[in-house]
Amino acid sequence: MTEFTNVTITKAANVYFDGKVTSRKITFTDGSFKTLGIMMPGDYKFGTAEKELMEITGGDCEILLPGSSEWQTIQGGESFYVPANSEFEIKAKTIVDYCCNYISE
Repeated sequence: MTEFTNVTITKAANVYFDGKVTSRKITFTDGSFKTLGIMMPGDYKFGTAEKELMEITGGDCEILLPGSSEWQTIQGGESFYVPANSEFEIKAKTIVDYCCNYISE
């Protein structure tokens, strides 16, 4: 999906890591939401509350998922899941454009 319709966008950005990662919340009519964001090149660690589907819409990165000891290469057009209540690491090799989908279970 390349665009969203009938949504509400929160104007204020979520800003992390001294402004190197930002996102904006998009809320759908059913109350579900996603965030759209940008990561500047760098190394980051994120925590999750819910299961997440991270869609990398542009850029190149490496990820280290919970329970894994091997980094995976992810490029624009690819995605990955992160379990709820966990942490994952990401190394943005270029500017990374992403969409984070929150999955209630």
